[in-house]
Amino acid sequence: MNDKKTYGFTTTILHSDRQKGIEHGSLHKPIHTSVTFGYEDARQLAEVFQGKQPGYRYGRQGNPTVAALEDKITKMEDGKSTICFATGMAAIGAIVQGLLREGDHVVSSAFLFGNTNSLWMTVGAQGAKVSMVDATDVKNVEAAITANTRLVFVETIANPRTQVADLKRIGELCRERGILYVVDNTMTSPYLFRPKTVGAGLVVNSLTKSIGGHGNALGGALTDTGEFDWTRYPHIAENYKKNPAPQWGMAQIRAKALRDFGGSLGPEAAHHIAVGAETIALRQERECKNALALAQMLQADERVAAVYYPGLESHPQHALSKALFRSFGSLMSFELKDGIDCFDYLNRLRLAIPTSNLGDTRTLVIPVAHTIFYEMGAERRASMGIAESLIRVSVGLEDTDDLVADFRQALDA
Repeated sequence: MNDKKTYGFTTTILHSDRQKGIEHGSLHKPIHTSVTFGYEDARQLAEVFQGKQPGYRYGRQGNPTVAALEDKITKMEDGKSTICFATGMAAIGAIVQGLLREGDHVVSSAFLFGNTNSLWMTVGAQGAKVSMVDATDVKNVEAAITANTRLVFVETIANPRTQVADLKRIGELCRERGILYVVDNTMTSPYLFRPKTVGAGLVVNSLTKSIGGHGNALGGALTDTGEFDWTRYPHIAENYKKNPAPQWGMAQIRAKALRDFGGSLGPEAAHHIAVGAETIALRQERECKNALALAQMLQADERVAAVYYPGLESHPQHALSKALFRSFGSLMSFELKDGIDCFDYLNRLRLAIPTSNLGDTRTLVIPVAHTIFYEMGAERRASMGIAESLIRVSVGLEDTDDLVADFRQALDA
């Protein structure tokens, strides 16, 4: 494959491993299970440890199979470099561990995945301040910024209520102020949206979700887009400034967060994710089509109190989503009207599976307030607009008519 030619999204992902050559002519990067790597020349080993030449030191810090996946994710996000982690939460935690210090300030969207919300609460208890704001309007982000603000964190489409952050204008604000802009792209994926286009410096992806796509491997990734000037970040240790300035941030994260805390992605999981990633465009096209059809059916049913999906014209950020994203994603949620028990409804579904994952080939459902958002309490849920009857749906690849009929028959019953 001629790597000087510009190819489309799927062609690039399919052939990315072969751009660097693969052992024995394999079409996929093989699974390298060794946890350590030997060198015939001890001086070469020392130079690898000192960063004077490329190479692998120890499985916790890097592996050829994982490195091939990192290169694939970098291409997907049109970035400069990627670090993979054991989970998406490990990737977000790496930002905290690698870049934040006591006294720092973070501005975060208030509309967050439950575990990310929990992480920010932990950060707030350990000496850094976190301001949670309605990020659908850049004015709220701007009002929260202080002299100690080190980063702004948002999700593209919020899980589970699907609020869409004012992504472009927040990016412009962060660029003006010299603040690191971190965007969690999990709910859109690099196929539907590239946060680099709105000025994000770091992009988070839970590889467990749409990129891996088959519910068979955990993983997470941080991608440096090249949009942030790391010379403006105050906490880069002198040791990592030996690298060219654009590499400072990722060099520190790889050492202080990946190496020291050990949230490493294993080679077997990396292989599953890399193979799954090859079909992300095909899967997302079908999932988005299914999600829109299901959302439209539910919105038209008088037994449904509300439907939250950016593809609906009634969604507050529909126009913004249409301008930003290739399509509207596979995540949606809805509320049942009073008198319809959400557990009884879920138990009547024949195809959709009650479980907690997202971005699977199968349609997955979960009663939000009673499970993944239960720990935060009723007051915090109410502030996020999460009703007790809210059901989150991760729409899968089933035949559209079958999927719509399943949700309808559960209402009829």
